[in-house]
Amino acid sequence: MTAETSGGDGPRTDTVAAVVRQWQTVHPGLDTGPMEIIGRINRSAALLQQAEDAPLRRAGLSRPEFDLLGALRRTGHELTPGDLARETFSSGAAVTKRLKQLTERGLVERRGDTRDRRVVHLRLTDAGRDLVDGILPEQLAYETAVLSVLDGEKQGELASLLGELLTQLEGRLGALRV
Repeated sequence: MTAETSGGDGPRTDTVAAVVRQWQTVHPGLDTGPMEIIGRINRSAALLQQAEDAPLRRAGLSRPEFDLLGALRRTGHELTPGDLARETFSSGAAVTKRLKQLTERGLVERRGDTRDRRVVHLRLTDAGRDLVDGILPEQLAYETAVLSVLDGEKQGELASLLGELLTQLEGRLGALRV
């Protein structure tokens, strides 16, 4: 499949197709297949992120801050800063900085460990939980609207393919990070 076709649905007119055509003009023998997939994933992610962050901006949150709050909400129990770094794929320093801001805003509480004073346990305050619970339905409604251009079967197929890719990447690239 090339940038010009989409598996029988006619020519593609997305921005990645234009980039691929340019590369094919400069390097006609170049296999642009990976660019057609990775480029579209990256471009789609960027566009989705821009629009999806609107509810967060209205609440005065950044995406990484919401990710921390979301991790605390969805796990349903206290986490350490290290746990949060792993849950959100963030550095420890970034988590520490964000937690300071979220604690100052009254969204997260810190509790020292009774056995080891170096360990801190974190949990959402009522205000933090209410904020997450208020934003999440709006985000899911947006995502549902965006995905409505694909029927249920295509959504399932896309989810399955992306899940397969992610599993492979996490296994391969995750081992490189250790």
